[in-house]
Amino acid sequence: MEQQDLVLYGYWRSSAAYRVRIALNLKGLAYESRPVHLVNNGGEQHAPDFQALNPQELVPCLVDQGRVFTQSMAILEYLDETRPQVPLLPPDAAGRARVRALSQVVACDIHPLGNLRVLQHLVSQFGADAAAKGVWSRHWISLGLHALETMLAGHVATGRFCHGDTPGMADACLVPQVYNALRWKLPMEEYPTILRIHEACQALEAFQRAAPEAQADAPVA
Repeated sequence: MEQQDLVLYGYWRSSAAYRVRIALNLKGLAYESRPVHLVNNGGEQHAPDFQALNPQELVPCLVDQGRVFTQSMAILEYLDETRPQVPLLPPDAAGRARVRALSQVVACDIHPLGNLRVLQHLVSQFGADAAAKGVWSRHWISLGLHALETMLAGHVATGRFCHGDTPGMADACLVPQVYNALRWKLPMEEYPTILRIHEACQALEAFQRAAPEAQADAPVA
């Protein structure tokens, strides 16, 4: 296999890694995928070799010609600054602020509360079963999606996608979160704008190739 400048350490069902895969695909960037299984063997992210790359023991982790980058949102901004073709952010300051706000509703407010290590802690410390994890996840996802739907619906800057008619950072965050919502069986009828944007994204190859089930480390059905 030809050596790639970009190497992405991720996990097929990690929504944070999913964001980065979407961004790489939107920009048309080739990369090598190196799976890190978050459950097998107690979690491969805890292995010394990976801990040396990312002391947080989280995915994604992007290596660009030997330089290591962590945190999905920082990675998206880095890619936009170093590979500005097919930008993820709009050219105006107000537009960039809006896109960052939409993105952070997902990345900062919804996603962390449903992260694997949080759910594992609910089980180990509070005895949460599968049903309790579902109630927890649906509560926090619905709270965030209600706000996001309001921010998107009827806003003059909302187009075919979250901001205008070109997919970008906010869409790269939205689609993995909708995937999680559907996984946890959250009813989606209250989020028509989100569903419309999600459908537009799913029609694009960049999003299709980034989907969890399309990854080499996804379980065989």
